[in-house]
Amino acid sequence: MYIPIGGDMSLRSETIIAIFDLDNASWSYKTREFLRRAEENGEVVPITDELPKTMILTREMGLDRVWLSQFGVTTLQKRMEKGEAHG
Repeated sequence: MYIPIGGDMSLRSETIIAIFDLDNASWSYKTREFLRRAEENGEVVPITDELPKTMILTREMGLDRVWLSQFGVTTLQKRMEKGEAHG
């Protein structure tokens, strides 16, 4: 099942490890350090030019990615639940 995460991008639900609310998570030094390292390693994929609301961690074929989406956690969660109910 594919989950639309913004723009023209969708992710396979099996690849999603976690979804974090950036307003809450970005207060943590460890989160900011994680994002800094991921960006240095070319693992961050911004989906929109808008201010991102969520950070989506994925792993597929041994590659880690951090997707920055303009959608909130609740919106993404509903999309995952809707897909599971219909998929």
